Amino acid sequence: MERFLFVTVSRASFEYDVNAIVKAFYPDRQVRVVTEESAALQKEYDEIRRTAGAEYGEIHIDLQDTGASMEMCVEGKIPELRGLTYEWQRLPESGFDYKAGFKTFLYKTLEAHTGKSLPWGNLTGIRPTKIAYGLLEEGKSGEEILDEMRKRYFVSREKALLSVEIAQRERELLRNIHYQGGYSLYIGIPFCPTTCLYCSFTSFPISAYRDRVETYLDCLIREMEYVSAECADRILDTVYIGGGTPTTLEPRQLERLLSRLRGLFDFSQVKEFTVEAGRADSITEEKLRVLKEYGVTRISVNPQTMKQETLDIIGRKASVEQVIQAYRLARQTGFDNINMDLILGLPGETAQDVQNTIDAVAELAPDSLTVHSLAIKRASKLSQWVREHGVETLRNTDETMAIAAEGAKKLGMDPYYLYRQKNMSGNFENVGYARPGKYGLYNILIMEEKQTIVALGAGSITKKVSRQIAEDGSESTLIQRCENVKEVAQYIERIEEMIERKRVLFSG
Repeated sequence: MERFLFVTVSRASFEYDVNAIVKAFYPDRQVRVVTEESAALQKEYDEIRRTAGAEYGEIHIDLQDTGASMEMCVEGKIPELRGLTYEWQRLPESGFDYKAGFKTFLYKTLEAHTGKSLPWGNLTGIRPTKIAYGLLEEGKSGEEILDEMRKRYFVSREKALLSVEIAQRERELLRNIHYQGGYSLYIGIPFCPTTCLYCSFTSFPISAYRDRVETYLDCLIREMEYVSAECADRILDTVYIGGGTPTTLEPRQLERLLSRLRGLFDFSQVKEFTVEAGRADSITEEKLRVLKEYGVTRISVNPQTMKQETLDIIGRKASVEQVIQAYRLARQTGFDNINMDLILGLPGETAQDVQNTIDAVAELAPDSLTVHSLAIKRASKLSQWVREHGVETLRNTDETMAIAAEGAKKLGMDPYYLYRQKNMSGNFENVGYARPGKYGLYNILIMEEKQTIVALGAGSITKKVSRQIAEDGSESTLIQRCENVKEVAQYIERIEEMIERKRVLFSG
């Protein structure tokens, strides 16, 4: 039976925060947040779902200038809590703005109603370390940052400590990045052998698109030619080729792409050149040699789990043995900076399964690990799978997160970047761990938004970062975005428009 939670908010512009916080407290519910203007249509839709046998709860939030009230028509930690109304009286002298005050009220109300706390408190953004980083830049001490994160956002001490540790490491790692006169480059290859159950990224099955790959590369090179000219007076710091799965390209196609890339851009100051090989079933010795020949310094071989039954469920066609063989082949080819991605909370996996995966990965001894908490994306097949099998089959806990962290520590790795996503299993986070000298600089840059990242290919998003100086001398950051269309055919057909979008962005 599907379980719905219908949330009505009296004012617009708060829907995102309400949805994120409510969903974190009720991960087993399909949460619908609407304003009063759209409530009638949404109720009609949900009425249909309810009459089909779905369980239904409601929260009504009335926002006023002087505060807010919440009526909780949903079970609390004891049945008698259903139907209670909670009120918040805004205190102007509190020092927080209205939105911050409301988020505090919403979080503390749900905490009291459900009897549970969230590890990240009422933080709804994806970059907790950005808060810690900013406070460090203001000259705050580690203890002062911990205090603010706990008092203002109700973040647990453990997560606040993690944020501060990572922010301090990020500052040191980015010390030699050219923020003002530099940029990083992302190139998207939107093809995969198959689409994984949990994936919502822009990716298309290579088997259905093989006859369009060359044309796609033609357009990608057109975009590269424009960007190389536009950014000729800038310093290129990092290059990242992702997807999709870049190694779905044939060796000659990889060589065509990489040779043109190296011919167009000045790599003399590039600190990191990453290719996300990713899927073991797309990795061959010939492809690895091409990557090595053209100066790729960092690659990924991503198992997600080392449990074969789970790989079968999530649609990863590469076997555990293929992952091991691909990793060893990469080492034999000479790669000394190999990342492996893992996902915690995959269907049916237990703490022992996670421990087994960590043990198997430790035997391979990669240079970095990216540990993801499974996120249920609405556009993924996983969303439907959860409706059919129940969210309780996705178990990510403090124990499993600790297993991964301890495994990384035993491999000599430190946490160096962190981000969160909506609807994450266990309301946890994604953490990158690496050995000293093997940190992924691009990963930090894309999260902290301190440098312009020019993104090429279908579904990619360019972020232009500019420093703004006000009349009083204060400095702020302006971030402007420019998106490419997601669908491959549209990208090919409209490539001149994609280039024009960048031209407009950079001329502003």
